[in-house]
Amino acid sequence: MINDALHRLLLDNLTTATILLNAELRLEYMNPAAEMLLAVSGQRSHGQFISELFTESPEALSSLRLAVEHAHPFTKREAMLTSLAGQTITVDYAVTPILNRSQTLLLLEVHPRDRLLRITKEEAQLSKQETTKLLVRGLAHEIKNPLGGIRGAAQLLSRELPEESLKDYTNVIIEEADRLRNLVDRMLGSNKLPSLAMTNIHEVLERVGSLVEAESQGSITLVRDYDPSIPDLLIDREQLIQAVLNIVRNALQALSSQSDLRLGRISLRTRTLRQFTIGHTRHRLVVKMEIIDNGPGIPPELQETIFYPMVSGRPDGTGLGLAITQNIISQHQGLIECESHPGHTVFSIFLPLDQGATPS
Repeated sequence: MINDALHRLLLDNLTTATILLNAELRLEYMNPAAEMLLAVSGQRSHGQFISELFTESPEALSSLRLAVEHAHPFTKREAMLTSLAGQTITVDYAVTPILNRSQTLLLLEVHPRDRLLRITKEEAQLSKQETTKLLVRGLAHEIKNPLGGIRGAAQLLSRELPEESLKDYTNVIIEEADRLRNLVDRMLGSNKLPSLAMTNIHEVLERVGSLVEAESQGSITLVRDYDPSIPDLLIDREQLIQAVLNIVRNALQALSSQSDLRLGRISLRTRTLRQFTIGHTRHRLVVKMEIIDNGPGIPPELQETIFYPMVSGRPDGTGLGLAITQNIISQHQGLIECESHPGHTVFSIFLPLDQGATPS
């Protein structure tokens, strides 16, 4: 009896989600870590069939039945489980058959992968961003130096020309040199540090919303879904407006390509998340801003590179808007992510709310 109590204590305190199924694939036991992962009560779910706890593929159910019949253990990587609440979870899990008297039980050890995959993806994204910055800075230096020489030579030539009409040609050289210099400056982004002040994030979104409603002349539906309990953040208001506006304008332009613009919808949503990791820092509380549109979506071949400078899905696009947005969010120690498929594109911005963050 003492051993049973000790074993139960150990299982209840494991951080690994542990599930025990009987030979009929019905729940015998799940520890608190599994309850938290699947968002169900182990006590209330006792005796339920596994598909009443979460769903995966029919092939996975067959594999579990074979494990019971042949007492054959197996491991599955990056499986997609759908909980009763409709949440999709990426996990690794190991299945171990256990012979108990005359029946075989299945022990499932489930390791969530979403957080690890997201951190890995984020680190790769940040590494690419830094590499791109170095490349752009080097390229900008090589471009701006000869541009300055070209512009100066054109100015000197303009003074020596005998006829005023000939200066039209040197003026074209000077104007195009200035245009290229401005483009390079925009690629580099602002060197100005954020001017931080306590600001309500909904003021930022309302400002963006009013600008977009004016630009679209009310031809699209703008949905506001705010969490009014979110406290003020230490942010640069003007920079955040620019960052969000770049995303919303992209959404508006994507919607304008549809046959009926009146069916277009852009949603601005805010929520808070607890114990969220950005980079190598774990934050007790972050604010999540989502910009959602029902446009045609971002082509799959562009989704991995949309935050790079000069990458655009539009023939007339400069490809600088999202690169500038990412730079602004990074200066605020935040994170930006994108998920897109036809009819549903979501840009998510995460900004830390707490000052007492700890290394992850």
